[in-house]
Order: sequence, then structure tokens, then C-alpha cells
Amino acid sequence: MITVTEVTATAGTLKRLSDEGVSIWLDDLSRKRIESGNLAELIDTKNVVGVTTNPSIFQAAIGSGEGYEEQLADLAVRKVTVEEAVRMMTTADVRAAADILRPVYEATGGRDGRVSIEVDPRLAHHTAATIAEAKQLSWLVDRSNVMIKIPATKAGLPAITEVIGEGISVNVTLIFSLERYREVMDAYLAGLEKAQAAGIDLSTIHSVASFFVSRVDSEIDKRLTALATDEALALKGTAALANARLAYEAYEEVFAGDRWTGLASAGANKQRPLWASTGVKDPSYKDTLYVDELVAPGTVNTMPEATLNATADHGDIHGDTVTGGYAQARADLDAVERLGISYDTVVKQLEDEGVAKFEVAWQDLLGAVAKSLSGKGVDGE
Repeated sequence: MITVTEVTATAGTLKRLSDEGVSIWLDDLSRKRIESGNLAELIDTKNVVGVTTNPSIFQAAIGSGEGYEEQLADLAVRKVTVEEAVRMMTTADVRAAADILRPVYEATGGRDGRVSIEVDPRLAHHTAATIAEAKQLSWLVDRSNVMIKIPATKAGLPAITEVIGEGISVNVTLIFSLERYREVMDAYLAGLEKAQAAGIDLSTIHSVASFFVSRVDSEIDKRLTALATDEALALKGTAALANARLAYEAYEEVFAGDRWTGLASAGANKQRPLWASTGVKDPSYKDTLYVDELVAPGTVNTMPEATLNATADHGDIHGDTVTGGYAQARADLDAVERLGISYDTVVKQLEDEGVAKFEVAWQDLLGAVAKSLSGKGVDGE
């Protein structure tokens, strides 16, 4: 049982983070987390106001089978396809989580209380199929506080515009580069303009842009370590924060421009930066590094539970740690580039790997569900 003292202690740091304008979302979801009351508890005790999912999260949850036995048996009796079974289970979880978060959604005017679900990662390079799947997912979940996740690939950009233009809220995922991030914001604004022309109430459309953090350090640190010079080693752990801070600078610039001003006057909402991949991969770094050092108003930080707990326990929240650091951020990325580590090469590699990892997770999930359905048999036994 959690005591009042424990709740107060853990909520202090997280409340400070929220008070600084950072929305805390949980980067995880499972049937067990929903049915045990754990998600509701995190909302009540740890300032969690949203949930993100991805193919890897569902692969871990559904692949375990825990909590899904009855639904799997029913699906086996109906002889549904494996892909239909996966979508029935994932959308059921998202729908249930959205219902739990509904009070947050209403209290924040739709800003938070959101649950994200991703289009099939195998469609990442197919615009028309991504659009069709996004619309289908929105219909299947049938909750106004769902966000459809669309990857920020070249093919994903026009899909973002079309889906936003339909009035569907979108979480743009797998953003690694500053150039691509600007293209994402442009796609969002184009979608709002399309929605406005169609007579859709812009105030009902929300979006976040998921800018990935820790994976940038993992790749660049590996290359710095290989160089093994004092100069290179001194730059370890700087690139990801620099990249994210410059992304926030771009966000401030775009959402202060004339194009945005016109949309804002029609009730449009800013597309908030969301810090994704904030679990620290290098054990030599503080485990709350990508929370403590990315505090800025109007942002979202989606955390795995371990990072959420670490932040509650010993996070160091001391005001805005982003907006004063643009010059240093540019200097850090320039220093990495001067050592022969190409920023463009790294972010392209990370995008390709991100899509590929989600494809593998999705295929593993399909395989696990296929095995479960086969094991149940048509009699559900």
C-alpha cells in the first residue's frame, strides 16, 4: 500500500516538472497495467497525463499473453486473421486507456489525457496506405482523445497533412533530425490549413512531434569512443541534448511566424514537441538526464516507467533547461561534426533503424499471436 508520505515525496519532483509546463506521459501500456488499476494509480500519484504506445510496447505486452487469454480464445473461435486479432487487441487496450484518461482530457481542454497508437510500421514508406490505416485506427478506437502515430519518413509527411486535414489528431513519431522536424511542422500547418478550408473546427485538432533523444547519444557516443581522443571523449553525452534544444528553438520560431498566427486566430493548437526515447542507455549517465535537462514550457516528456520512478525519486528539476542553451547546443554539434562524424549520416541511419526495429517488433507480435491463436484452436481450447 502506498502511504500519503510516499505519494507526497514522489509527487513533489513530478509536480515541479508539470508546473514548468512539461506534460508527463507514460511510454508503456498493457492489459495488466489497465486492469490492475496501475495506470489509474500513476495518474493519481505521479502526474501522468498521457500514454504512448509503439509496436515494441505491444509486442512485449501481448507477446507475454498475460491478460489476453480470454480475448485470444474468442478470436480463435471466430477464425479471424492474425492481423485482425492484433488490431482488435491493441485498439481495445488503447480504448480502455483513453477512457481512464478521459477526465484529464476534459480538464485540460483536450491538451492532455491522450493515448497514442501507431499505424502498421510496414507502411512507413507508403503514403496512401498510411493515410487509410490512420483513418481506420481512428474509427476503430473511436475515442476523441486518441492520437494516431505516423512516422516522420518522407512518405509520412504528406500523410500527416492529409490526416490532420481530416480533423484527426496525430502524434508524429521517429523524428531525429532538425531538417525533418521543420518538415513535420510544415506538414502540420498544411494539414490545419486543409482542415480550415473544409470547415473543421481547428480547436479540436491536437498534435505532438516526437523528437527522439537517447538514441542520438547512443550512436554518436559510439563513434566518439572509437576516435578515443580526449576531445572526442569530452563530447560524449552532449549531442542528444544539443539536438533536442535546437529542435525547441525551431519550434519557437515556427510557432511565432505569420503563418501560425493566422491559424492560431482561428483556434488552432500548437504542435507540441514531445521528448521520446528518454530512458538513458549509458549507465554512466544520470538516469534522469533526458528529463532534468529538457525542461521547457509547452513540451511533453514520455517516459518508460523506470525513468518516471527515477525522476520522482531523485530528478533535479530546476527551471527551464532548454531555451538558454541554443548557442552551446550549436557549438556542441559543430564540434562533433568537425571530428568527422556526419550529423546527416547519423540521423538518417537512426531513422532507418527506428523504422526497421518497429517492423521487426510488429512481425514478432504477429508471430506470437499466430502461435497463440493456433494453440487455442477453433474450439478455443
